[in-house]
Amino acid sequence: MESKVKCLVWDLDNTIWDGVLVEDKAISIRQEVLHVIKTLDERGILQSISSKNNFELAICKLKEFGIEDYFLFPQISWDPKSKGISEIQRNLNIGVESIAFVDDQVFERDEVQFYLPEVVCIDAADIGSILEMDVFNPRHLTSDSINRRDLYKNDILRNNAKNKYTGTEEEFLRSLDMMLRIDKVGENDLIRAEELTIRTQQLNATGYTYSYEELEAFSKDDTYLELIAQLNDKYGDSGKIGLILIKKSSAVWTIKLLITSCRVISRGIGTILLDYIVNAAKCANVRLEAEFVPSKKNRIMYMTLKLSGFSKNSEKDGVETLVANYEKMKKLPDYVHIVNNCETMKKNSMSSKTQ
Repeated sequence: MESKVKCLVWDLDNTIWDGVLVEDKAISIRQEVLHVIKTLDERGILQSISSKNNFELAICKLKEFGIEDYFLFPQISWDPKSKGISEIQRNLNIGVESIAFVDDQVFERDEVQFYLPEVVCIDAADIGSILEMDVFNPRHLTSDSINRRDLYKNDILRNNAKNKYTGTEEEFLRSLDMMLRIDKVGENDLIRAEELTIRTQQLNATGYTYSYEELEAFSKDDTYLELIAQLNDKYGDSGKIGLILIKKSSAVWTIKLLITSCRVISRGIGTILLDYIVNAAKCANVRLEAEFVPSKKNRIMYMTLKLSGFSKNSEKDGVETLVANYEKMKKLPDYVHIVNNCETMKKNSMSSKTQ
């Protein structure tokens, strides 16, 4: 499936507003831009700013126009705009190829394109066509996509709390009161499941993407177990953040797809989900395998598999097969309460924290 833009980064002068702020404090916002900002937000596309400008003046003007909250991690300084975009990308933890940048100056777009060739650069003169561009039009809208900006704002609160926390990593995670809910994928989950396969590259063990129709077929096939995970903590709902597809036989379970959202990487949810599957497979007395397709992006997922006791067994046509070693199986952490609503997994769960 064609990748979509996850974040649009805006310039300010003669882009979001008419005029140059440091020369004219009475500038006005472009109504066309206001419509684009609000519509993209409703589509679940994040937005930020990389602008050469006076930070205090610019923030005050954004507040005056009532749009400051739409922008995550705004980079407003006199540094190169490519540097600002790189900082935004690092903070959002998304691929640079999923970022677009709009600016009125050819020089600024060329500077970004030179240092970050994966970024989609758009002339401010073409703002009116942004909403029609395919990369800004997700196939479906889910509750997660509609609330994406709020989900990221909650993550900012968590990260700020973590930076101030003086205890250990495990103590901080325990303080979050996390609840991980695991369900079999139902009809209402299919749109979000498709979105996860399209949007997630770094934490996707195989890099496979599946359509709504394919995922629906898996959900109705008894030889497959298709699971979706949702995470909550004291800061709020993180949404549906994980997708697992397991092909079952009487002797072997094969993990065909393992995805977790990059938003929860710092909370170790990928490892917890994987360890949960390992525990369940051992209790079911089956061999557990996992498919892995190495890429430049999913090195983290490979390390997750290794840390959970998987080792490479074979390789064919670029697909590695890793096998779980039950002697290296880890006990599930007690700082996450796991609620399992899938009967197949419930029967085989070893966790005293599962209900």
